[in-house]
Amino acid sequence: MTMKTHRETGMRGTPGTRPRFAGLRPLAVAALALLASACTVGPDYHRPQVSVPATYAELPGWAMAQPATAGPQGDWWTSFNDPLMNELEPLVSVSNQTVRENYANYQQALAEVRAAHAGLFPTLGATGSGTKERSAVGNTARVVNSASLEGDVSWAPDLWGQVRRTVEESKATAQSDEATLAYATLTEQIALATAIIELRTSDANIDILQQTVQQYQHYLDVVSEQDKAGTIPPSNLITARTQLEIAQSNLIALGVARAQSAHAIAVLVGKNPEDLSFAHSTAMPVLPDVPVGVPSTLLERRPDISAAERKMAAQNAAIGVEVSAYYPTISLSGLAGFTQSPVSGLLHVANYVWSLGGSASETLFDGGLRSADVDAAKAAYDAAVASYRGTVLKAFQNVEDDLSGLRILADQSAVLETAVRDANRGAEIAFNEYQAGTVDYTTVATAQATQLSAQQSALSVQESRLLDAASLFGDLGGGWSTDQLHGAR
Repeated sequence: MTMKTHRETGMRGTPGTRPRFAGLRPLAVAALALLASACTVGPDYHRPQVSVPATYAELPGWAMAQPATAGPQGDWWTSFNDPLMNELEPLVSVSNQTVRENYANYQQALAEVRAAHAGLFPTLGATGSGTKERSAVGNTARVVNSASLEGDVSWAPDLWGQVRRTVEESKATAQSDEATLAYATLTEQIALATAIIELRTSDANIDILQQTVQQYQHYLDVVSEQDKAGTIPPSNLITARTQLEIAQSNLIALGVARAQSAHAIAVLVGKNPEDLSFAHSTAMPVLPDVPVGVPSTLLERRPDISAAERKMAAQNAAIGVEVSAYYPTISLSGLAGFTQSPVSGLLHVANYVWSLGGSASETLFDGGLRSADVDAAKAAYDAAVASYRGTVLKAFQNVEDDLSGLRILADQSAVLETAVRDANRGAEIAFNEYQAGTVDYTTVATAQATQLSAQQSALSVQESRLLDAASLFGDLGGGWSTDQLHGAR
């Protein structure tokens, strides 16, 4: 922007009058006239429609919540009734490094909103200067002091809405980053719940194998006594010993999975793996009851959907920014102040100066640059629309996957519960028959392997049900809502 100075204009206030910066009044009048005629170019934003099912296909068996209160609220992890989960989950939003990174991105976006908003206002400045100059005329030397004190204002009125569209774009981007922060927090919380469930499952599996090792040791003791008595073939002793050793090996191997889960938990709460240790637990988390609600509420409860929707709004505003390039750029400037040489009497009315300036520029030919920029912005908006609709479809898929998994695994769990009881009874009967001499040890070994397999399968299904429940909390938004966005539309 070109600034006018008193040296270029040569204008001064009239002696004997009291200056009130009257020279800047035309600037104010012109500004008001320009604002009155201002408009905002580019398309106004309307959220695109998406196809939303009336109900979930997997809904039977799940409680239908009211839309106003649908889904989990607040500290959803407390539904698992796990002390470690209740203790550590609140730390994710404070100490998790992925969350902190997204928080910093959100703060940057807020600063960019303020920066864009500043373009709506004029820029004010002040300049003061002074000089001391020596000149000689003949044999006479003269020292002259001079000074100036000036204030200036410059402004580019937002006639076509370029700045307003930029503010709109920045605000929508900040809201998208805010929703992304919420989604990152929720994702890391789900990851922590998953790691804790896996830790608890490792502990439960360790309990099963410890009991199995004790049982196999008892069997081996019995077989060893029979071998010493010479009443059984030597192969029975080898089979019993091998069976025990394999169980002991598997028990040791579980330490790897447990250690990895513990390390993951530490990192998720922002700690070094060696800083945290977790005592062995004999209790699994409780399988929660999650009210699902209606599909339409998912559009408001999922932060990733809101983030995608706000990106659409930002890209829509970006179209208006590019369209505004077709219109002329107008800028206004003004200056008022005092200048005097010598410096004595600087602020006297006779030394008052002012100037006004204005400029307008319009691009007449750019080789199709503006048209290309507008087309690129429209294409970016279309891509954002596709991304939004894809995110919505993926969200529905996530929920349906969780519900189907929970429904099917519940049936499998019921069958396995019966299978575990039968396998336990079968192993007991087989060992009694072996001691009675009616079956060989191969029958016992087979029954024991079946017993262990049934117990571990039941535990695996229990773990899968808990993981699906945690995933469902996340896929339903974890109690989050778009109403939490600052400046929610």
